[in-house]
Amino acid sequence: MSPRRILTQKDILLDELRHVTPLSYQDYVKTGGYQGLEKAIHLLKPIGVFEADKKSGLRGRGGGGFPTARKWEAVLSKKSDARYLCCNGAEDEPGTFKDQYLLRSNPHQLIEGALLAAFAIGANDGYLYVNCQFKDELQFLGKGLEEARQQGYLGRDSKTGITLQIAQSPGTYVAGEETALLSVIEGGPAKPKAKPPYYPAVHGLFGKPTVVNNIETICNLPHIVRYGADWFQTIGLQKTNGSQRDSTGDQDTDCGRSTGTMIFTLTGDVERPGLYELPIGTPLRELVEQIGGGSKIKAVFPGGPSTAVLRSDQIDLPMDFETLKSAGSGLGTGAVIVLSERSCMVKAALTYTGFFARESCGQCPPCSLGLEKLTQIIKKIDEGEGHDADIKEIELLCGMIKGRGYCYLLTGAVLSLESILLNFRDEFLTHIHESTCPFETSK
Repeated sequence: MSPRRILTQKDILLDELRHVTPLSYQDYVKTGGYQGLEKAIHLLKPIGVFEADKKSGLRGRGGGGFPTARKWEAVLSKKSDARYLCCNGAEDEPGTFKDQYLLRSNPHQLIEGALLAAFAIGANDGYLYVNCQFKDELQFLGKGLEEARQQGYLGRDSKTGITLQIAQSPGTYVAGEETALLSVIEGGPAKPKAKPPYYPAVHGLFGKPTVVNNIETICNLPHIVRYGADWFQTIGLQKTNGSQRDSTGDQDTDCGRSTGTMIFTLTGDVERPGLYELPIGTPLRELVEQIGGGSKIKAVFPGGPSTAVLRSDQIDLPMDFETLKSAGSGLGTGAVIVLSERSCMVKAALTYTGFFARESCGQCPPCSLGLEKLTQIIKKIDEGEGHDADIKEIELLCGMIKGRGYCYLLTGAVLSLESILLNFRDEFLTHIHESTCPFETSK
């Protein structure tokens, strides 16, 4: 196993994604597939899988970076006659294709990982929640489940006694939020619920304790169990902000430093947009310039449009959870969006604020009404009809609505917009005072 690569056989350009075909069951087994599950069943037992996950330091790859073991521990601490596992592959954020790549290339890796997670938390049933627009991927996954069933790994009478079934996300951004996910699986609308009381670990699927993990997170488990937590801990950056860290790490989690790899989706103004698996902690500049071929960079969203934008003088930062958080941004889903010096940041603000406004489920007025109002103001500025007072209104409105929704959609949208305005205020003023976009007239 390469120390640089865990989950994928190779990096690909985005144009190649639709041509990726899945690894067969036979080929997966030849690479060591299902050895981790066999080891768990016959040697480690559920507690051993949990301890391996905890020691590995694995953190969520779906946006929040929450320690996986904490979620599992919270569910294990609840006495219940049933527990559930949900693997989240809704993936509808702009610039994110990592879960789709994993589903296309190696569905058995996900299946084995899901069985390991369910085994560890004592869940007899699991759901693989996949974007309904992933037609090929759903077919590949369905075939993989049938193969796993035929090999005796899946089903009530199997080695595990665990069932896994596919549930389809409606293909909206908010449907990937964990309480909205649970609602969809239960047959309800894709609308988030308030926390508290609807924490999945407490009141999850069908009212039972539930673990919700991202697909990429789950795909790490076969490798952690097979090779061991110590091996996994050797992968990833050893330093944060130039400071050497001890064996337990110094961030505010009990799972140590950022470990493992992450699949980064690189898009925007680069020569080689694609999917690149790199050790967590790889410098952002290395991905953008050396790997992606970007040049004359103005700004980068390091974790998708719901994270704060970074200026070009900030991209020497390592891509790990702690460093990017300290910089006021985040690793998010690893969706790295690059904007060159030719890009208009007012247009970028309009694009992403408008996206989140359209994707709002509508149940929280600060979200649905606030984002729509912000979009209208930015559109007016973009069209050369803005005034100085519009910038003040944007700032006031952001302050009023931030954090006032049931889910992160609203907060992420506001943080992104605030960061664009903070770092590129002069571009907004140019649009207002000159009634035109300088980047359009210079083309």
